[in-house]
Amino acid sequence: MNKKAFTALTLGLALAGGAFAQKVQDLPEYSIPQSQTTKHMNILAADEMLGRKPGEAGNLIAGRYIAEQFRALGLKPANGDSYFQRVPLETVTPPLEGTISTSEGSAKIGADFVLMQGNGISGEYKTVHLPYAWIDKDKGYDDYKGVDVKGKVIITSVGVPDAEAPNQLYASIEDKQKLAKERGAVAIIEVFNSPRPWNMVIRNFGRTSTKMKRTESGEIPHLWISSTSAKILVANKINKVKLDVGARETRDVLTYNVAGILEGSDPALKGEYLVLSAHYDHVGHGAGAGNVSAGDTIFNGARDNAFGTVAVLTAAEAFTQLKPKRSILFIAYTAEEMGLLGSRYYAQHPLIPLNKTVFNMNCDGAGYNDITKITIIGLERTGVKEEFDTAARAFGLTAGDDPAPEQNLFDRSDNVSLAAKGIPAPTYSPGFTAFDAEISKYYHQAADNPDNIDQGYLLKYAQSYTYAARLIADRAKAPEWIKGDKYEQAYNKLFGK
Repeated sequence: MNKKAFTALTLGLALAGGAFAQKVQDLPEYSIPQSQTTKHMNILAADEMLGRKPGEAGNLIAGRYIAEQFRALGLKPANGDSYFQRVPLETVTPPLEGTISTSEGSAKIGADFVLMQGNGISGEYKTVHLPYAWIDKDKGYDDYKGVDVKGKVIITSVGVPDAEAPNQLYASIEDKQKLAKERGAVAIIEVFNSPRPWNMVIRNFGRTSTKMKRTESGEIPHLWISSTSAKILVANKINKVKLDVGARETRDVLTYNVAGILEGSDPALKGEYLVLSAHYDHVGHGAGAGNVSAGDTIFNGARDNAFGTVAVLTAAEAFTQLKPKRSILFIAYTAEEMGLLGSRYYAQHPLIPLNKTVFNMNCDGAGYNDITKITIIGLERTGVKEEFDTAARAFGLTAGDDPAPEQNLFDRSDNVSLAAKGIPAPTYSPGFTAFDAEISKYYHQAADNPDNIDQGYLLKYAQSYTYAARLIADRAKAPEWIKGDKYEQAYNKLFGK
């Protein structure tokens, strides 16, 4: 029996149960040496990368390194003749002066409210109060029905109906602003009545930050105001407001997603794609990046997320030696740490049609505190638990579900950008049992360096990730969300179910 035939047989046996797992050692992922994963880690999380922050040289160098690995392996560039997808970001400095005033009092920018989008505004305007300033035609929901907002300031609640995750609150801004602008509103003020702390909003949006670059001209001002300060607007449904808000300053940021394609081996299945993803950016260097250590001001991001990027590179190397049945898009996202911006841009501007993308296996995590485990965020949500169990077991590990569901981790990493489009998309994370001191010691800390990584565990993580991806890529039927999952409706719409 030749090597390929033997491998196909052993893969089938492996799917039948763990008793046959030892027979899959003919696969290339078993031959990846620890020196290879260690090399990738030491380069991506080196001091010379300066924390891989988008807009800085270290981020561009890390992206180039990944692209050259894809080129050396013979992956096809995913964006025409390029491995790079420009993600248009901008650094925004909010105005220092600004007030919202009504007969009930005034609120000050930087403490009571923040300017999320748009330019400055000055004048007194009538107001209109709407529940969410939202329209959902599929659900027959329309806050604007029979309401005239032309020339007025809309006062509404942050987010959209049934939105809970922080990224959902932010992601709705663009659409809400478009709806308001099309109907002639001059500004929109959202009351931040989320249970998330208001000081987090100030920290993230009340100072210089990086956001997706807006291409539309003539944006109307879009403000978030704290629920406490919003009493000056909602008391007695105030019908007039005076705004005096300065303009923002912006600067373009140069950064890229990095993507390569491997065509599948099966004529009937190669038209379907798996996306294997990880973000390669981190938070940078210096006091502005976080709590620096004595003599160390570089946030190398070994665990978050050179770890995941190494797994994607390992899968690329193994799959080019022995192709899976379905095609693979390997993608390293930028700007995850800035609000999932790289993956969000990709989901809006996909390099492979979304309805040809049947699964996304994302790599990310805050770190690990149990090297006997792999943690799958969404283990039982996409019908591939057996494949995850088999892949982990093959390398002496166990696959566990999310130990901290209250953290809503599924919707806090890059997987959610494609999940929201309907694509089954769990996250493959290093093993952890709780957000304990071992996680906190390194998470977004200057101490997160390659020299304190368990290199043997990194290899097993990357190998098991690769094997799980192979098993899923070779399934006869593509994965689906389990019945009743909150993303099932989007899946049915995307794939015409």
